[in-house]
Order: sequence, then structure tokens, then C-alpha cells
Amino acid sequence: MGYYDDHSPNRNQGRGKAKSFFSGLIGGIIGALLVVLIYPNVVSNTSNVDVSNKTVETNKNNDNNKITQNVSVDVTTDVTKAVEKAGKSVVGITNLQVASFWSSGESTEAGTGSGVIYKRAGDSVYIVTNHHVVEGASQIEITLDDGTKIPAELRGSDVWTDLAVVEISGKDIGDEYITEFGDSDALKIGEPVLAIGNPLGLQFSGSVTQGVISGVNRTVPIDINNDRIPDWHSEVIQTDAAINPGNSGGALVNIAGQVVGINSMKIAQAAVEGIGFSIPINYVVPIIEDLEAYGEVRRPAMGITLRNVAEVSAYHQQETLKLPEDVTDGIMIEQVVPNSPADKAGLRELDVIIQMDDEKVKDIVELRKYLYNEKNVGDKLKVRFYRAGEIKEATLQLDNESRM
Repeated sequence: MGYYDDHSPNRNQGRGKAKSFFSGLIGGIIGALLVVLIYPNVVSNTSNVDVSNKTVETNKNNDNNKITQNVSVDVTTDVTKAVEKAGKSVVGITNLQVASFWSSGESTEAGTGSGVIYKRAGDSVYIVTNHHVVEGASQIEITLDDGTKIPAELRGSDVWTDLAVVEISGKDIGDEYITEFGDSDALKIGEPVLAIGNPLGLQFSGSVTQGVISGVNRTVPIDINNDRIPDWHSEVIQTDAAINPGNSGGALVNIAGQVVGINSMKIAQAAVEGIGFSIPINYVVPIIEDLEAYGEVRRPAMGITLRNVAEVSAYHQQETLKLPEDVTDGIMIEQVVPNSPADKAGLRELDVIIQMDDEKVKDIVELRKYLYNEKNVGDKLKVRFYRAGEIKEATLQLDNESRM
């Protein structure tokens, strides 16, 4: 009869193999159970990504056994909400003009721009845009976001602020097209904004660009009569949101989807990037209210034509105007309109205005700024001026019938 020792080498090797076999078997069973339990969830999490509650398609490529997925993701952010809220209110505006005197009389497209629907009154709907978008138009056509074209009528336009109002029939215009104005005085530098409009024409209608408020209370010199001398300083918002030709008259929108500005211009130089300007909506509102009601902006007028003293030669400053040597600026009266406020107050040609009420003025821009921003039609205005070297004063009763 044979005996074997539990501690013999052969016996220990046999036991080791048995242990390894059973350990591997148990591990395999556990692993298989884990795969069965977990794998369905793994498949679900990788091939049925469904953020937008849309069906995800899974296609199997029979050639290489790889799975490709078409995943639909519904991304909703404050930006997309703002665009959804304000987007429909931005329309295309086509400026149609008769080509020439010798043409058949048919109007052709002279240019396109953008506009913002902001008000309904009865069966009419009002759209604000830029003056330069509709300037010279014999006909105006509005294009809605769905491509519908509607004839429009110019209600009023103002060259100084570059604003205009056009009117269309509102029978088929839903409330979702009417925009909401924000408060441009509350804008902060660095605040995100969106520019919505039709850059380069209706082909790219409803384009959205994103940026920030780069500056507030900016002033930009404006040359109205193309003589290369500023006639006015426009008060604007500066933004780096891309504003291109065709965006003019479109909306500058805050993150709440409110219109805070009407896009107007940009600095177009090779060395300049991302400097665009928008007219603050708080400044726009009183202008478009006048355009709706009167077809023009009711501004106070003095009834004079002007020239800056700085443009007059030193010889004529001394010999013709008789100004003191230390007076090198001010505003010279070139012409007085008969029966105007200036005429009735006794102002004459070659008088040099240096002060309005208690405000000193050194050029035409400052004079207009004080007159248009601080005075109303019917107000009295005290003017301090030089006449043949002597200081004089006169008081005007302002009206809006004479052009300054």
C-alpha cells in the first residue's frame, strides 16, 4: 500500500493547478455576469444620446464592423433664446429707384438694408431703419423672415440721426414679429450683444453675429453735405459684433432678446477690425415718435446759415469780423433767413456767436448739439455774440419752420 505526503512537491503542484483552475472559472463566471448586466446600459448610453428627444440612428458598417452614430443635440442657451425672441422682428428693406429720366419708369433695386418691426397701430405696423437705407427711394419693399415681400411707405426720415420709419400693412403680421425695446442707458462695457441683420443683401438674411459692448457714450463725426467738415457728432454704442454692409438698420440685441440699438455704421479701414456702431435705443425712441407723428423731427431752429470762425482766414478774422486777437473760434453767421427767429431778434450777417444761454460754443457742432439736445420748439434762447468787435446779446423765440 502506498502513501503520499501532502507536503511533497508533486502534490503541491497539483493543488496549485486546481486552485488556479477554480479561481479562473469563478472569475470568468463573475465577469460574464457583469458584462450581461452592464452591457445593455453601455450600449444605451453610447448609441442613444437623446438630448433633444429625437431618435438617434445607429448604422453598422458591414465592411469593418464599426458603428457610426448620427447624434441630434438640442443646444439651448441664452444666446439662442435671444435670437428666437428678436429674430423675427428684423426684416429686409429693399430700396427701389427709377434708374434714370430716360428709363421706362420701372424701379430697380438700388440697395438693401435691414429694419426692425417695433410697433402695431390699428392695421399698420411700423419699422425703424436708417435714413441712408431708404434715401432716394421711389419705392420700398419689406422682406419678412419667411421670404414674404410687402410694399412699404416711408413715414418719415431724418438725416441728422440717420433714422427713418416705414409703414406696412399689419393684417398678416403676428405679435411675434413685434420687438421689445431694452434700456440702452443700462448697458455695461463687456456685456454680450448680438447684431441681427442682412449683410450683403437678402441672400444672408437673418444673419447673427455675437460680440460685446466695446464702449458707450461714443461720439462719431458725421459729414452730412460731403464737404469733409463734420456737421454733427452722432452719439453711438461701440461693439465688436460684426456689422457689414446690409446690416444697417438692423438690431443690436442684448442677452434678454431686447433691442438696445439700431446698427448704423462701422469703421471700414484695412488696419481696423471689430469697430461697429449702433444708435442707442433710448435716443432712437423720441426720434421715431416724431417721424411717426409729423414725418420729420421737430427741432428748434434759429433761421441762419453758419460757418466756423476757424475756417476763416486770420486776415478776415481781424479786418472783416473785427474780432479781438485772442478770439480764434466761434460761429459766424453767413446768412439770416427773413422773418426767422434770428431776424426778429436782430441778428445780422457776420455776427459771431460765442455763447448760447450759459453754454460757450466754439463751432457749429457744439451749437447744434446744444440747440437740438437742450432746447425745444417755442423755447427762448439767449445768444451772446461779437459784432464789429463788440460783445452783444439777443434773445430768440425758437420755431421749427426755418432751417438753420
